[in-house]
Amino acid sequence: MSRAKVFAMFKKVFVANRGEIACRVIRACRTMGIESVIGFHAVDQSTLGVRLADYAVELTSPPDQSPRAAYLDVAQIVEAAKRTGCEAVHPGYGFLSERADFARACAEAGLTFVGPSPECIARLGDKNQAREAMRAAGLPLVPGSDGPCTELETALKLADEMGYPVLIKAAGGGGGRGMRRAYNKEELRVGFDQARREALASFGNDSVYLEKYIAKPRHIEIQILADKHGQAVYLLERECSVQRR
Repeated sequence: MSRAKVFAMFKKVFVANRGEIACRVIRACRTMGIESVIGFHAVDQSTLGVRLADYAVELTSPPDQSPRAAYLDVAQIVEAAKRTGCEAVHPGYGFLSERADFARACAEAGLTFVGPSPECIARLGDKNQAREAMRAAGLPLVPGSDGPCTELETALKLADEMGYPVLIKAAGGGGGRGMRRAYNKEELRVGFDQARREALASFGNDSVYLEKYIAKPRHIEIQILADKHGQAVYLLERECSVQRR
């Protein structure tokens, strides 16, 4: 028996994702001697992930919604994981992987969520809370507001103090949505309302904050792997600037 199998924590894991992401999780489970169960929508029935998994469970979406809705159905996925005897749920990335309510639903159902705690996801999912956590840890921050900017006048005053240009950013989302750059007061007045409307439409949350705009930045990521016992390792740096459109 391999060393990986000796130390396998689970006997069966539910894979709550699709495509290449699901394949990677399934292969990792196989290497560790863990059975895998994948949830799939009918349109994905012939995909490699469904063929690789030890078991497959069909997920459904409402007739008026896209197949994607099946992979975002928290109750359906948790029920499928429990019904198939899984001990853990691996969300991969995207879909439900950054949803605190999904991580919490797994925990309440007695399933291990392979990822951060619901509290951690909720805290880092709100950029205002994330900035506060970084500040408390003594990490350097881009100059910006200490919390959400709920009033335009507050944003204008802060921008005068920081100096233009500034960025208006959605607190509850990412991917460039709910974000506007302002080089002067006029652009800030227009962009403030635009950013809030777009944030509300995209994330259901119109909270925004201000940061000093940094021209030609480098996007460097450091991936961290940690367990619930407080042990952590970092997996070197990634130069993500080359990925940006």
